[in-house]
This record gives sequence, C-alpha cells and structure tokens, in this order.
Amino acid sequence: MSGSTGRPLGRRTFVLGSAAAAGTAALAGPLAETASAAGFGWSDDGSNYVVDTGASLVFKVSKTNGDLTSLVYKGTEYQGYGGKNSHVESGLGTSTVTIAQSGSTILVSVAYGTLKHYYAARSGENNVYLWTNKADSSVTATRYIVRVKAGLFLNDEPDSYTYAPTVIESADIFEKSDGQTRAKHYSKLRVMDYDCIGWTTGSVGLWIVRSNHEKASGGPFYRSLLRHQSADGGGLYEILYYGENQTESERYGLQGPYVIAFTDGGAPSSSLYPGTLTTSWADSLGISGYVAAGGRGRVAGVGISGRDTAYAYTVGLANSAAQYWGSARSSDGWFSIAGVLPGTYTLTVFKGELAVYTGSVSVSPGSATTLNTIAIPSSNDPSNASAIWRINNWDGTPGGFKNADLMTYMHPSDVRAASWTGNVVIGSGTETSSFPCYLWKDVNSGIVVYFRLTAAQAAAAHTLRIGVTTAYANGRPQVVVNDTWTSAVPSPPTQPSTRSLTVGSYRGNNYTFTYSVPASAWLTDTGAYNTLKIYVASGSGTTSFLSAGTSIDAIDLLA
Repeated sequence: MSGSTGRPLGRRTFVLGSAAAAGTAALAGPLAETASAAGFGWSDDGSNYVVDTGASLVFKVSKTNGDLTSLVYKGTEYQGYGGKNSHVESGLGTSTVTIAQSGSTILVSVAYGTLKHYYAARSGENNVYLWTNKADSSVTATRYIVRVKAGLFLNDEPDSYTYAPTVIESADIFEKSDGQTRAKHYSKLRVMDYDCIGWTTGSVGLWIVRSNHEKASGGPFYRSLLRHQSADGGGLYEILYYGENQTESERYGLQGPYVIAFTDGGAPSSSLYPGTLTTSWADSLGISGYVAAGGRGRVAGVGISGRDTAYAYTVGLANSAAQYWGSARSSDGWFSIAGVLPGTYTLTVFKGELAVYTGSVSVSPGSATTLNTIAIPSSNDPSNASAIWRINNWDGTPGGFKNADLMTYMHPSDVRAASWTGNVVIGSGTETSSFPCYLWKDVNSGIVVYFRLTAAQAAAAHTLRIGVTTAYANGRPQVVVNDTWTSAVPSPPTQPSTRSLTVGSYRGNNYTFTYSVPASAWLTDTGAYNTLKIYVASGSGTTSFLSAGTSIDAIDLLA
C-alpha cells in the first residue's frame, strides 16, 4: 500500500546528505523555483535534447536511449559518476525518444518496448518531473537512479553507503576497519516516513521527491534503497519495485510523478510532495496510463473505535492494481485517503504495523466513499488477551527488543550491536530490552526465558504465543519447557524468500505461533523458575547470520 494523500501521516522526514549543513538558515528557506523563465525552451545538440527550464537548471536527455546525460544547476554539472548516466534501471538501451512543448511544459517521451518513460520541465522551475510506465514483465525496470558526481556533497552521514575494505555478505554489504557495517540496503526509513531523499551543502540541495507509490508494492511500512554515496559518487533512488523481503507481487502501470528537485539548500517545497503535488498541467500531455484527478476517488472514515491510544494507527488500501494509505487521527481515528484509482480494495487497519482489522471498500471516480466508524473487535488485538507474562507488546514490529533500533541501518554483525545471546528473567524489569529482536539457528537459538508460576497457574494448561514479523530460510520457533516438554516443529508461514534480517528489514508477514503447553510441563514448586527455551527450526539457510532466522514481535503466556 502506498501514500496517496497529501501529508497522509502528518510527518515529513528528510534525509540530508551533509550533517555539517543541518541546522543552517538555508534549510528554513527552500526555493523550488525561480521567478524568471526567460530562457525556457529546448534544443537539439545532435545527441541529446537539451531542456532549459528558464530558471537555473538545464538538463539533457539522450536521443538514443532516454538516459539523463547532463544535469547542470547554476552552471555546475551534477550528473554522472563512473561514466554512468542517470536512467531507468541500469539504462534501457536503444529507444524511441521524442520531445514536445505545450505552453509552459516540455515533455520528453521515451519508448522502450512496452515500457514508457517521461521527463517533464515546467517554465521557471528547478525541477524535473518523471513518470515510468512498466506495462508488463517483458522489461526489467525496478528503479530510477540519479547518479551524482563525486565531491559535490559531503559523505558524512554516519551510515551513508560506503564501499568499505571488507565484503561480509553477498558482495553488497561491507565492513569498515572499525567494525561498522555499510550497505545501500540500509535506508532506516519506511516509505511512509519520508517524502524526499537527498543531499545538501547548505546552499545547494539535490533531491528526489518520491511518487505516491500507488503502483509499487510492500505497503506503507516497506523499506528499500534510497541512496548511496561513496568515493566515486552518489546515487538517489526512486524504487519502482524492489524484491528484497517483498511481501507482494509486482504491480504494473504508471508510477509518478517523482521529481528531481534542486533547491537553495533546504528541502523541496512541500507543494511537490506526494498527494500535495497538483499536476493538472499534465492532464493533456498524453502520458501513457495517466489518470487525472477527476478519474480518481476518495475514501474517508469518520472514526475507528477499539484503538489502543498509545499507538499510531494506519489505514491501508490494496488490490492487485494499486496501493494507498493514510493515518488515523489520534483523537478519534478519522482518516481520509484521496487520489485513489477506481476499484475494490481490501481495507486494513494497522496498530503500529500489526493488522487488527480488514474489510472491503469500493472507490468510484470523482466521488468519495464515506465509511461509518470502524470497530476493531477486542479479540483482533492480541494485546487484549489476559497474560501471565508478556515480553514486549503486540504492534507488528520488534521495536523495544535488544538491537531493534539498530537493525534497519546496520548488519547484525556490526560492532555497535549488543551481544545476540543472553537469557531473560520475567519480573526483572528488563525482559524486553534484554531479549534479542532476531533469533538465528546458528547464532542464538536456544535462548532461555525464566519465569515463576503460582500453584493455581502451574495446575493448568496454558497457551504460549510467539509473534514474528518475518523469517529468513523458513526459520520458525520450536519451544522446550523445563527440558521435559517439546513442541512439535510448526509449519513455516508464508514469508519473503529473499534476505531480510541482514539487509535492514524486519517487515514480512506477521504471524502468531501458538503452543498448547500441558499442565504436566510446569514445575509445581512455586519458588522455582520454569524454563522456556526457544529454538529456531529449519533445514535451510547457511551459517551465522544467514542461517535460518526470524524477527520477534511479542511473546506471552496466556492466563
């Protein structure tokens, strides 16, 4: 599901490429465009179409393959590192490239088989608007990458992607001499957390403003490549489809606009943000797959009852063709999701990242579908069940567990991570913070939880629940109680087939394993500690952090 509404979740997070520039006055006064458009127009230099925005930006598009071959802002060339252009995927190859001007808009159209790609310029703006329509699987196109020359922006973000001396996994994860790890996978941010990604010097900013991701996959909590930077240059990504730890099939169709934006150093104008950007000027340009605002609808809900107000709630819409999301107002659960393509969608309400309600909603063009208050049944939130003890709360994430705050931007082997081993005592007050967020067969399988039971509790059978958020190589928990009772090996739930835990993502398919523990398994001595050992069962995976593993949401023993 994807953000389609203007400010769908009430937060606009920017990732800046220069820590030295953060906090400067320039960040408070972004300039998305200039007043003068005297030079607006285009020309043909024989190899490229040259577009002058009439502001401070001139860019070139190859007439051969549709690559962006030059990106000059205020006289400085920003395009290119390692002799590479900016382009869809790693370049489309020989394409049909045309250009047309309609009033204050110039459109460059690129056709490569069934794939259509577009660049648009508006008079007086320092922006390049892009659309990509991947109609089917005949073309591999999963990203647009803006390749930026080395040395123009500082490479001083603490976890910016850097080619370090030692490769530690799959030729794309590196370790520095100080034990810190780097990879382009480590974005930190979920797609719902940001509108733009880029770098700034304090006086010049270069950004990609993401699209609404309606034809992307993975939902509002998905993480994918955002940028990388190293000695030979940098890259800014708009991911059209990313397969790493992906929970959904690829969607096809038009994605965009996404925007390459230059500023005076600050973030781009919020008028460019997904859901806020008005593109009525593009309605008549003939962009393949384009659906104007009048052909879209809106879903609004008057409220959501049964919420735990300690958590943020998100409402998602998804079908095979599109995805959207919006935030539920904290006071009453009101939500509104605009710009939705017509169709019938599964509506999901998330507590944190845990689905606690699903329904269906239909959207018609040019109209709003208004929903009465959505009531979340108490039984849909596992936190409402009475428990003898509980480690962490149920919210669909490993947040709160040991190392959970680090794993979206570093490898589990990173020197900054605490030890992945160590046992847990219920009642210690540190149950959650001392329990590792991830378990692996070859790293920390067999972790022990110690707990006491009253005589009445020990006389009864109980249900043990372990919630997971994703798994690698079919890793799933098998438990042993007091070294006398062993659960069956549970069947693996459906999870992504790629790497997950080592590439900065815990987001898979939430699943709850339940174990019916008989009364005979408990110790009758109320002063003694019972032991629960949690093992990772799987015959696949390799070794260490690529052995079978799983990410934990919560663990509890029900009363």
